[in-house]
Amino acid sequence: MVFGKSWKGAGVDLDEAVVVALGGNLAGAFGSSQALLEAALARLAEAGLPHLRRSSWWRSAAWPDPTANEYRNGIVLVEARLGPEAIIRTLFEVEQAFGRRRGEKNAARTLDLDLIAHGRRVSDDPALTLPHPRAHERLFVMGPLAEIAPDWRHPVLGETAAALAAKAPVGRDASPVDPAHPQV
Repeated sequence: MVFGKSWKGAGVDLDEAVVVALGGNLAGAFGSSQALLEAALARLAEAGLPHLRRSSWWRSAAWPDPTANEYRNGIVLVEARLGPEAIIRTLFEVEQAFGRRRGEKNAARTLDLDLIAHGRRVSDDPALTLPHPRAHERLFVMGPLAEIAPDWRHPVLGETAAALAAKAPVGRDASPVDPAHPQV
């Protein structure tokens, strides 16, 4: 998979980028997971996290049970004047508003919001690890990120989103839902 040139519009400094991943495989009251994710984008903006740039939606098989509903995932670079702790609280509140109930690990879910990175910050705090400790291993995270910011560099590994997407071992089946019509 080849990724385009780095996006440098709207005043986004990739060293300061706040990266949020969205995903889910249950539609809730929205008819489809994709419709739910679109509604979640609007709710994030209302909650003070408007997106500056977004990826297209990507599909991938459910894991660990590939017979479960297929996942939809995407990435947004958000405008954030909040610190990482306040952002993660906001993400949890939005998840709950969309029916997310945390319980069993890797269970089906309506909405999963993850803070992937908050600029170049690095934190090993168990309450909030930055950058996200497994994002670099997941094509359904790095692929969408590379789509909108291929030159974004992982704060610890130093590798670009494009390089990490090319070698991500998890979710190798991930691909854009409609690559001819990205939602950027």
